[in-house]
Amino acid sequence: MATYAIGDIQGCYDELMSLLELIHFDPADDQVWFTGDLVNRGPASLQVLRTVRALGNSAITVLGNHDLHLLAVAEGSRSPHKSDTLGDILSAPDRDELLIWLRQQPLMHHDPALNIALVHAGLPPQWNLVMAQACAKEVETVLCSDYYTAFFRHMYGNQPNVWRDDLAGWERLRFITNSFTRLRYCDTTGHFDFKAKGEPGTQPEGYLPWFEIPWRHSKDVRIVFGHWSTLGLRRAPNIVSLDTGCLWGNQLTAVRLGGNDAVFCVECSGYHRPGNE
Repeated sequence: MATYAIGDIQGCYDELMSLLELIHFDPADDQVWFTGDLVNRGPASLQVLRTVRALGNSAITVLGNHDLHLLAVAEGSRSPHKSDTLGDILSAPDRDELLIWLRQQPLMHHDPALNIALVHAGLPPQWNLVMAQACAKEVETVLCSDYYTAFFRHMYGNQPNVWRDDLAGWERLRFITNSFTRLRYCDTTGHFDFKAKGEPGTQPEGYLPWFEIPWRHSKDVRIVFGHWSTLGLRRAPNIVSLDTGCLWGNQLTAVRLGGNDAVFCVECSGYHRPGNE
């Protein structure tokens, strides 16, 4: 059995199908992990959702910020952005089934045999694996409860921007959600900067990529993530970064996990470019 991880798709269905063909993916024997952001800004979010859902246990996906945005828009808790391409999902006859399925997906997946964890964006340096799993479960429980609509009303915002053990209520859930779905940079005290989105070297002084914080408590597990298209593909002993900017005309990338990190890429059309919003 082979385990592959694929970076952010964001509605790029044709490229997804080409990549699955390239890796000779066999759902009877293989498993594919998706880093989240299945939907939005690309042309075929509905087809992507249907395809990933249909893979059943052969696919594992974590929630990204665009996935949560879709759920919030669908519930009327957030207005669509002008660059959104979510209309095909919201008007689909199987809309409810797809949205319920999406809402039930985790924020984090961990494979003990591989000692690899999957998230969309990152982990704050204060969390070890056990803490990260517990925090993910807090948000996942709310998303699967009768309180999920209230969660979407309180989900947005940049504060608090540092972890405290005594965080509670919506502030705690917001910080957890931002960690898993929006984090790129933080300083050596663990404070987040959500404005910096460029490649390393362009961030404000005093900030580092979250995975370069020297005292990070999750160093003993390898973390696969997406979200950061300007970072691109990076493979190191304790991280795999997989958002290679398919949406922007670059590539959609897969890595085979648990071996030699074989890389597979397909070229993308570039449906959404800076300045076209």
